[in-house]
Amino acid sequence: MAEKRKKEEVSEEEKEKGYTYEFYHEIGKKGGEERKSELGHEGYVELGHKGGETVKKRHGHESLEEVQREHEEGKP
Repeated sequence: MAEKRKKEEVSEEEKEKGYTYEFYHEIGKKGGEERKSELGHEGYVELGHKGGETVKKRHGHESLEEVQREHEEGKP
């Protein structure tokens, strides 16, 4: 799995081409919206449950609780 990069970690080549954090963020957002419309509400809910199960299997129940707490607090 690819690691998330911080906003500041942009190579010179990426800067020249305009590949900034905001650029990738916007592409991901558009892709997520399109996927959501393809799946519909039921499919999107099911996808979320699968993601939660994967986190729990990989990192344990405590990690899942931490993610849920951050989500409730409004953190990304």
